[in-house]
Amino acid sequence: MTEVPTPFPTPRHTQPHAGRWRMPAEGRASLEGDPALTAPARERLSTGLGPGWQILDTSDAQSPIRFRIAKPPSCRPTPPVQSYRIRIAEDGVTAEAHDKAGLLYAAVTLSQIIKRSGDGNALPCCEIEDWPDFPLRGVMLDISRDKVPTMETLHWLIERLADLKINHLQLYIEHTFAYRNHSEVWQDASPLTAEEIRALDAYCAAHCIELAPNQNSFGHMERWLEHPHYLHLAELPQGGAPLPWGGVREKPTTLCPTDPATFDFLAELYDELLPSFSSRLFNVGCDEPFDLRGNGRSRQQIAAQGEGRIYLDYLLRIHQMATERGRRMMFWGDIIINHPERVPEIPKDALVLEWGYEADHPFDGHGAKFAAAGIPFCVCPGTSSWNSLAGRTDNMLANLTSAAENGLKHGAHGYIVCDWGDGGHWHPLPLSYPGFICAAGLSWNFETNRNAPWPLVADTHLTEGLGQILFDLGKVYRLCGVTQSNSTELFHILSKPLTRAITPGVTVETLKQVLARVDELAAAIPESDSVLTQELRHVIRLMLAACHKGIAMLDGSIEKPDVRLALQNEIDALALAHQHIWLLRNRQGGLSDSTKRFERIRDELDEPQTEGTNP
Repeated sequence: MTEVPTPFPTPRHTQPHAGRWRMPAEGRASLEGDPALTAPARERLSTGLGPGWQILDTSDAQSPIRFRIAKPPSCRPTPPVQSYRIRIAEDGVTAEAHDKAGLLYAAVTLSQIIKRSGDGNALPCCEIEDWPDFPLRGVMLDISRDKVPTMETLHWLIERLADLKINHLQLYIEHTFAYRNHSEVWQDASPLTAEEIRALDAYCAAHCIELAPNQNSFGHMERWLEHPHYLHLAELPQGGAPLPWGGVREKPTTLCPTDPATFDFLAELYDELLPSFSSRLFNVGCDEPFDLRGNGRSRQQIAAQGEGRIYLDYLLRIHQMATERGRRMMFWGDIIINHPERVPEIPKDALVLEWGYEADHPFDGHGAKFAAAGIPFCVCPGTSSWNSLAGRTDNMLANLTSAAENGLKHGAHGYIVCDWGDGGHWHPLPLSYPGFICAAGLSWNFETNRNAPWPLVADTHLTEGLGQILFDLGKVYRLCGVTQSNSTELFHILSKPLTRAITPGVTVETLKQVLARVDELAAAIPESDSVLTQELRHVIRLMLAACHKGIAMLDGSIEKPDVRLALQNEIDALALAHQHIWLLRNRQGGLSDSTKRFERIRDELDEPQTEGTNP
C-alpha cells in the first residue's frame, strides 16, 4: 500500500489502496448540483487543482475529478451533517458529500493531498470517509480590547479558518460597532460598520462559515458607562464593585437589570445590529456582571430574591428580545452555573457557552449539569495568548483537550475557542495561531487529532515554517519560576507598577534563564521582513523588556539612575515598535489606549520608588 499524506484535520477513516493516479497538469473537474451549493468547493478546487484545470458546474462522467452532493439511498441511514467521502483510484477522483459544507471539506482534503504528494502529482489510491465530532466549530475574536482588525486581515483569517474546517466565527463587540446614535462611544475605536458586517457575512458564507452577531448586554459595558450620557443605565454608577479575585473595579461595568430603560437601550442596539447578519444565532454575552455584588440600584431586589433569580429574570427578558427578532440566544454560562437550581429554567432553545481558560477548568462537572437539565451548550476554551506576552502553550493544549474530551462526553453542541485582548491586546495575532489550529483539529475529530504534530501542522497552514518557534515561545514563561492563572508573571512584571512585588519564586537566576532561552529563539527567527517575522521579533522585545525590568527590581539596581534611564529608553522603543506592529493587521482605533500602558510604565521610571520592589 502507498502511504497517504495526512490532511488536517486528520480524517476519521482513511483506507489506503494499491496504486496511484497520476494527475495531469490540466483537465476538467465536474461539480454536480446546484451551483449555489457547490460554489465554495468550486472556489477551493480552483486553487487546489492548479491553473490548468477547468471546473464545470455540471455532471460529466468523462471528467477524471467528479464532485457531487449525494442523496443517500433510503436503505441506509442519513450520513452526518458536513460529512464527505473521497475515493482516489487509478482513473481519477470521485467525491460525494452530505451538504454544501461537506463538499467544501472534500475539496479542502483533496487539495491538501495534492499539495503534499511528493511524487509529482501521483496521488495515492485511497478512500476517505469523514465528518466532525462537533457540528459547530468556532472561533471568537475579541475586537473590543483594543484591536479591530482590518478587513484585509479578517478576509485572510476567514480563508485560513475555512481550510481548518472551522464553520463559525464571532467578533466580540462591546462598543466597536458603528451604531448610528452612539458615535461618542465608538468614535475613537475604528468600529465595524453595518456595510462591512454585511460584506464579512457574505465572505464567511462563501467559505461555509457562519458569522454570528455578538453584543455584550450586561457586564463589560464600561466603554458605554464611562460616558455621562449612559450613566443612568448603570447598576453601580459610582463604581467600586468587588472582584472575585480581589480588589475592586473602579468604574461601573454593568447595566441595571431592574431598570426598564436598560431594555429599551438594548432593543435599539439589537434592531440596528442584527439585520446585518444572516445567522440566526446571537451571542448576548451577559458574563461577569460584577456590579451586582456591589451596593447597586438592584440591591433590594437582590436581597429579597437572590442574585440568581435577578440574573435569570434578566436573561429571560433578553431571551424574549432575541426570540422576537428571530434569533437563537447564546450566552456565557459563568453566572448561571453558580446557581444550579436555576439551570432547569433556562429556555431549551438557548445555547449556553461554557467557558473556562485554564487546564483544570471543570468542563466535566459543568457539562454534566447542563446535560442533566437538557440544556444545549457549547464548550469554550481559550488560546491562552492574552496577558502572556508570548502565549502559554502547555496550558492552551490541556485546556483545549479537556474541552473537547468533556464536551463529547456530555453531548455538547459546539466548540468555540476564544481569543481575548485583555491588558491592552499586546500580543500579535500569530500568538493565537496555535490555539486556532489545535482547536480545529480537536473539535473536528478528537481521537484522530489529539496527538497531532502541532508545530508541523502550524507550518502547513499558518506559520511559514515557524510553527516550532511559536509553540516554543509559549513555553518560556514557565522558566521564570511561577505560573499564574489567565496570565504570566512576565506579563505582570512588564505591565504592572513597581509597587507590585514580584511573585516569590521568581529570581534573578530564573529570569536569566528566560533571557537565555529567548536569545536562542530570537536567533532562530529568519532575517525576513514578512509580517509574521516582524511580529515574532516584537514578541522577543516584550519578553526581553520584562526580564530587564524584573532583574532590576530583584537585584535593587532599579534605583540607579543609569539603569532607570536604560529601562525608559527600552520602553520608549517598545512603544514605537508596538504601534508599528499593531498597524500591520489592525485599524488605528484602540491603539492609543493600548500604547498608554507603555507610557505609564515609562513615566513611573522617571521617579525613584522603592516601596513594593524586591530587595
